[in-house]
Amino acid sequence: MRTIFEIKEKSCGAGFLPECDVPVCGVKTERKTELKLPEVSENGLVRHYSALARRSFGHNMGFYPLGSCTMKYNPKLNEETASLEGFRSAHPLAPEENVQGCLHAMYLLQKDLCEITGMDSVTLQPAAGAHGEYTGLSLIKAYHASRGDTARNKVIVPDSAHGTNPASAAMLGFTVVNIPSAPDGCVDLDALSAAVGDDTAALMLTNPNTVGLFDKNILKITETVHKDGANLNAVMGVARPGDMGFDVVHLNLHKSFSTPHGGGGPGSGPVGCKEALSRFLPEGEAVCENGKYRLAGAADSIGAVRSFYGNFLVEIRALTYIGVLGAEGIYDAAVTAVLNANYLLSKLTPEYEAPLGSRCMHEFVLSLEKLKKETGVSALDVAKCMIDKGIHPPTMYFPLIVHEALMFEPTETESRETLYAVAETMKEILREVRNDPEAAHNAPSKAVITRPDEVGAARNPVIRD
Repeated sequence: MRTIFEIKEKSCGAGFLPECDVPVCGVKTERKTELKLPEVSENGLVRHYSALARRSFGHNMGFYPLGSCTMKYNPKLNEETASLEGFRSAHPLAPEENVQGCLHAMYLLQKDLCEITGMDSVTLQPAAGAHGEYTGLSLIKAYHASRGDTARNKVIVPDSAHGTNPASAAMLGFTVVNIPSAPDGCVDLDALSAAVGDDTAALMLTNPNTVGLFDKNILKITETVHKDGANLNAVMGVARPGDMGFDVVHLNLHKSFSTPHGGGGPGSGPVGCKEALSRFLPEGEAVCENGKYRLAGAADSIGAVRSFYGNFLVEIRALTYIGVLGAEGIYDAAVTAVLNANYLLSKLTPEYEAPLGSRCMHEFVLSLEKLKKETGVSALDVAKCMIDKGIHPPTMYFPLIVHEALMFEPTETESRETLYAVAETMKEILREVRNDPEAAHNAPSKAVITRPDEVGAARNPVIRD
């Protein structure tokens, strides 16, 4: 497809600008060559970008079960709220007295997130998930340092963890200790007990974990060592990390709390903590004093972890989402996410193997290892077949503890009818794969871009033509 600069509609243009309402000031330019701007009519412009939109895939196009990421439909009302002039045009350097409404909104969101997570304080500064992990570990490191307990230099990370967990710990100078999962996909308590010692700084744990299971031993785990759980989509309004014994929790507002996820952002990764760690929080907490709102710094703050106050408009979307749903709606969203995942899982088994059992939380993992041994068709091949059926592929080959993994997260925003149709389509793919494995190796055949050389693209990317 041609770029907008390659389209030539001679003597055409679409530059209809309103009459200038400020004094015109001449600008001197040193440009030696003509400015390269596309020459297209308004009609040509609309057609071009409409054609681009048809080449993309999003929730407005079809089912999008990207596991571990909560790629769900986000209400348009939340977008409208974030577009209100008072929020959208607020300058980050404006005096506090001029942005009282913005600070009030931040204050309310902090309180809501504390209530939902069971934490005592929240910072909205971190930009996204891994940044939230880094910030949470920074609080823990500052806490140990304040007590002179510098020997605690190891962070325990289960082998089912997201790859950013050990990376975040290593960036702060911690030594990462990996522990294996038990056969049921949860934390191996014996391995955990063996790893914990006087040099343990923290355990990084996601619950429900990355294979979609709520760890039944969570209270025993937090008794053994006290941190993290980015995705609340399965438990918000139902169970609180603070009540499970977590000292620090980071959230992804772009997963559970209504911001379009993907395409490079924006994201938001607030961090909540218990009172013992509150004095180390980053600068910029919204507080209320005598009916006025201001930004405050904690007593022994680790300093700012991001410019200004975080991704503010993402925060507004989350506040709108929470306010519209309320406590009952938040609860309903969580239990519906769990119901939908279990419904889809039940429809896909036993045709597809579920190595970690027939029950899950908000997501589940299938293994196509047996199918690959029998037919040579991999999880990647099946994912490519899904594209031909109008379904966005799920997360592939994650977590690493499941071979030939496909991870599905249907979310609460899908109907039963959609989930049933998807299950039938997945069964149809399985029949076609067993009948003609070679066709699966060449899928997709109907998409705009067919089977690319993914290894070559990763190693030799063409950033621009």
